[in-house]
Amino acid sequence: MPRAPSTSSTTGAATPAHFIHTAEAHFVDNAGRTLILRGVNLSGADKAPVGAQSQTLEGFWEAGESGEESFIGRPLNLEDGSADVHLSRLRGWGFNMLRYVVTWEALEHAGPGKYDYDFMDYTVRVLRKCKEYGFRVYIDPHQDIWSRFSGGSGAPYWTLLACGINPRNFTATQAAIIHSEYPTPADPNPVELPAMLWSTNYGRLASQTLFTIFFAGRDFAPKCIIDGQNIQDYLQSHYIAAFGELADRIRDAGDLLDECVIGWDSMNEPYEGFCGYSDLNTVPTKQTSTLKKGSFPTPAQSLRLGMGQAQTVDNWKFTSMGPKRDGTVTIDPKGTKMWASPETEPGGVHPKWGWRRDPGWKLGTCIWAQHLVWDVDSGVVLTPDYFRYRADGGEVTFIDDYWRPHWRAFATRIRRSHPEAILFIAPPVFVPPPEIGEDILKGRCCLSHHYYDGLTLVTRHWNWFNADALGILRGKYSSNLPAVKIGERAIRKSLQEQLGYLKDDAKILGSYPTIIGEIGIPYDMDGKRAYGYTDGGKYKGDFSNQQKALDASLNAADGPNVLNYTIWNYCPDNSHMWGDGWNMEDLSLWSPDDLRPTSRYQMHSSDSSSAALLKKGGSSSVPSATASSLSLTTIAPESPADDDTVVQGRLGSRAFSSWENAYDFLTDGARAVKAFCRPYPRAVVGVPTDIQFDISKAEFKLTVTVRPEDAPQKERLGFSSDEPDLPTEIYVPLVHYAGDSALPGSRQSSTGKSGSTTPSVVDGALSKSTDSFSGVTRAPTSNSLGPFITKNSDQLSLDVTVSAGDWTVEGQTLKWWYPVPPSGPAREYTITIRRAGGVIKAAGGGSGALASLWSKCLGGCCTVM
Repeated sequence: MPRAPSTSSTTGAATPAHFIHTAEAHFVDNAGRTLILRGVNLSGADKAPVGAQSQTLEGFWEAGESGEESFIGRPLNLEDGSADVHLSRLRGWGFNMLRYVVTWEALEHAGPGKYDYDFMDYTVRVLRKCKEYGFRVYIDPHQDIWSRFSGGSGAPYWTLLACGINPRNFTATQAAIIHSEYPTPADPNPVELPAMLWSTNYGRLASQTLFTIFFAGRDFAPKCIIDGQNIQDYLQSHYIAAFGELADRIRDAGDLLDECVIGWDSMNEPYEGFCGYSDLNTVPTKQTSTLKKGSFPTPAQSLRLGMGQAQTVDNWKFTSMGPKRDGTVTIDPKGTKMWASPETEPGGVHPKWGWRRDPGWKLGTCIWAQHLVWDVDSGVVLTPDYFRYRADGGEVTFIDDYWRPHWRAFATRIRRSHPEAILFIAPPVFVPPPEIGEDILKGRCCLSHHYYDGLTLVTRHWNWFNADALGILRGKYSSNLPAVKIGERAIRKSLQEQLGYLKDDAKILGSYPTIIGEIGIPYDMDGKRAYGYTDGGKYKGDFSNQQKALDASLNAADGPNVLNYTIWNYCPDNSHMWGDGWNMEDLSLWSPDDLRPTSRYQMHSSDSSSAALLKKGGSSSVPSATASSLSLTTIAPESPADDDTVVQGRLGSRAFSSWENAYDFLTDGARAVKAFCRPYPRAVVGVPTDIQFDISKAEFKLTVTVRPEDAPQKERLGFSSDEPDLPTEIYVPLVHYAGDSALPGSRQSSTGKSGSTTPSVVDGALSKSTDSFSGVTRAPTSNSLGPFITKNSDQLSLDVTVSAGDWTVEGQTLKWWYPVPPSGPAREYTITIRRAGGVIKAAGGGSGALASLWSKCLGGCCTVM
């Protein structure tokens, strides 16, 4: 049986050339080649509207209360040309997959059932732009800690009020840490928010309550009835309907489903709330989502704080050896309650949002007290194990009892609009998925786990030791000591093993692929040393520690794991001061603040730049870089340079002439680029069984296994019998393998060789259809494409060794043909790629004059004017 069936397993329709299958634990193209999909999350900036990053307090609450703030402009500005620059950069880095971030708030911020169709139409336009660049996309319904109005992102403001909560009192009760109000609303200093403190909100009352009633309100909050529905059904129905409207809009566009948008993730990093807690007087020892850092109330203490009662709670600090108790701290809300006042809903009807609350649900009092979980007057927990058992008496298993039913309802609604959707299944962090039947998967599924090196993420430092955190959680060790890993080699091996555990989880679902939906590292390591904030600026621009950390994580996806992934994240308006503009996270692969200063192009002193934001006390509102209307005409040449003044005008430039050449473009503003811009096989005849890449040597080795049934069916991509057979396609990055002549400042000729003895194959889509997928960049459909559509191979300097077959290079793609056995056992082949002349010593550019190379890289395509 062919690996790529000719008919769809969901609809029975014939599969078109662009179709992607999920089979034998891999993505597979319509010809039967294994596909590796790698890319980025676009974008962390999508968690908030343009100009409303999480540190901004002015207008924050008012925007939620009005419901009028639009997310148009997230993630990209389509009006000023910057979208083409950003997408060209991502494509030039070799990425072919985008996890497209959308929040519920962006869709339904104006009120229950009031959808922002203008934003949805804008999203369709952005997706079409992504399609122009050959990206495949899966949609991410993103949330963290429920909503940006509870310290995270995701749900609209009105959902908090619907749950009987007054979010303006979160800070006073510490029901949630709000970045813009940190440490107090009266005297905020949001730049001082400690790293990852936002994640402690998972252990605070707001998110514990919100996720409990979203997933399990019928069992645990039966009195919470609104508009005749239990709060669980009310919230879930609105959430699913909102994303269903977006799915309809994408379907109605007529040219996006399956050609560009191949599937839908489920809710990002869902949380169990109180579900399954065995004793509310203590913190569950196996709870995986709550970081011990700062004040750390028990659930019982959180309940009391929510009703305005002072509590003395444990305080924790995070050291290089992990969390350590650091005394206690007293939190006194002074009678302020998290719960909304009865006066906000005269007669039980909300005057703005319009819902009617059942008389049995009393505002102003904790809903858990109303369900006799605890007594407000005495503060005593009456039923410590209230959340341990379902309404039918059975012991709670959150993933089976509550997450899976919601997932099925969501997936069913998505499939109604997108019948061929690949269902990306994202269970809670580090939790294996439950069994899900083929009645809904129907052969189109992908497990979507997340993974971060937690020690590096929290300490903001690349350490000489680490721990097998996932192994500890999965019960691999009888004690924690054997889980400690000493030295970089042991750490790298452990990270690869941990990703192997996650990959194995897919077997619960069936023979489906795995994608690591989020993986990445913080760039503000060591007190922002790489930004010049320490040591008198001595290490400014030195991302060597970040490179080690990111290479260790992405190397873990290589080896025998051969994993798909989307890195978190690419943020067009990242800044050194505020990072990604959300809770001081700073994980963007690129930043306008890291563009190289130049004497040729500088901003006028009156123009907006990030320089002011680098000074403590600067404005807490960062204008979106993507919203810039700047172009080369607003940049003054030969004006005095300041190291902290970046050439933001390049972002809005409508041409690529701001950069000397392709290498300059791909490295400018990129952080630890050699770690994430790495070679990998995009399309493989057979099955890739091992990927090895040593960035210190620029040495790549791929091992493939080929069986008789792996012979690609080129006619399924529109080729005729007299055309060349389909090759394995490997992305070979200019960043690592540029010829000497492609490096800025060099006047030497390239030492690259073409080792091919095969006929030339057009470097466009490997199909007669211009919309079909292939590992190489498609031929342009407009003048908007950037500098990486090329047939020239003289950019690269390669030393290639193959165990069998022939190869040729076109642009940044190496095509490799080898014999497929007509019968009998499988064969194994290897290819090794090195840079002729040795590794490139730096990822920066010089001052050489190589404008002609830029024209070669454009390959005849027009610049974006």
